[in-house]
Amino acid sequence: MRKIIVLSFLTLDGVMQAPGGPDEDRSGGFAHGGWTVPHFDEYLGKVMEDQMSRPFDLLLGRKTYEIFAAYWPLHGADGGAGLNRATKYVVSKTLQKADWTPSTLIKGDVVEEIRKLKDQAGPELQVHGSGDLIQTLLKHDLVDELWLKTFPVVLGKGKRLFAEGAMPASFKLLESRISPSGVSIANYERAGEVKTGSFA
Repeated sequence: MRKIIVLSFLTLDGVMQAPGGPDEDRSGGFAHGGWTVPHFDEYLGKVMEDQMSRPFDLLLGRKTYEIFAAYWPLHGADGGAGLNRATKYVVSKTLQKADWTPSTLIKGDVVEEIRKLKDQAGPELQVHGSGDLIQTLLKHDLVDELWLKTFPVVLGKGKRLFAEGAMPASFKLLESRISPSGVSIANYERAGEVKTGSFA
């Protein structure tokens, strides 16, 4: 079975919207696009390079796919070789074709199609950006690992990784470290149900 791994940049208050630039996603009046840039140092770049140097395919929502497809085919030498080489599985109700090869559109019963995809032989499925898709994956317990980079920033509003409807779940910390610019890098794997107790 293939793992689905969510790689996300987050603020301290859980916002993941538009980390890479002012015009990446202004929906909802979001005015802080590009909030990762001042903290993105060489150390964090090496972490991302390591995480994307292993074999992987991509599972993406439409917006992230279109952003990536407009950029990475022209910048493969700048760290995008793995992205260009990966098979891109794109979840979209509106996209009619996906020209960034190799790409496959996922339509119809998205949850069932993703379950089938997980059951196939192949490399891990990395999810970058794709906030709406991640909500679907979390709601249906389809995320195997979270690779999170939490930046020392609070924004107060914006799309969040764990929005309404996320399914209660436990995760186990696999690895953690801190970049020189203060970004917390932590990887988690799914670890069963939520356990509760009492200090009484």
